[in-house]
Amino acid sequence: MPTSEPHPYPLPYEHHHIDEGVVLVLDKPPLWTSFDIIKKLRSLLSVKKIGHAGTLDPLATGVLLVCTGKKTKDISCYQDLEKVYIGEMILGKTTPSIDLETDFDSETSYTGLTELEIRELAPTFLGYISQVPPAYSAIKTCGVRAYKKARQGQPIILAPRRVFIRSFVITSIEIPSIKFEVTCGKGTYIRGLVRDFGLQLGVGAYLKSLCRTRIGPFRLEDAYDMEELVRAST
Repeated sequence: MPTSEPHPYPLPYEHHHIDEGVVLVLDKPPLWTSFDIIKKLRSLLSVKKIGHAGTLDPLATGVLLVCTGKKTKDISCYQDLEKVYIGEMILGKTTPSIDLETDFDSETSYTGLTELEIRELAPTFLGYISQVPPAYSAIKTCGVRAYKKARQGQPIILAPRRVFIRSFVITSIEIPSIKFEVTCGKGTYIRGLVRDFGLQLGVGAYLKSLCRTRIGPFRLEDAYDMEELVRAST
């Protein structure tokens, strides 16, 4: 965004009553967990009540909404908002985490797979679908985050959930690479979508990159990155 234009979402340092509550729109950097962001901001802002509205995987980037003070009461409302993602999946290989957090555990030839097959498959994932969350996820099972059990090699069984996919657009195909854009509702795992897409094609797939570009009206182009926040705090 040009520096001559006012930012649509003021930095919390410009807010005179941060404990009263603000909604901060961030562009989460790669390798940071959503908890890392909250921990850092709690220190920077010297605020006790703070939380995020929708986890992003450590390797993912993009829009993360952070609420402070009384705005934390509205977190569930923000979590319910529609989300948009852009990403790239790679066919023919899989990993336990369905992304590059873990090593490859299978490889399948994709020889003979056509662009037409790929494009015809995408619409079958539209609407309400049943999706099993990835084992490497923040969902709790027996009181423990699933990813913690997965990293310890413990068996994990997660129940399928009903999620909504409004659109699943294939934007580019250079086999084995597929780039896409997904618009979806609450609780949808893009890694789960990639896993199931690869399974349906019979070759497997993993998520190479993912960026959340929008949550409801909150857009990536209007988001701050962590470096901006750190600079503003000094």
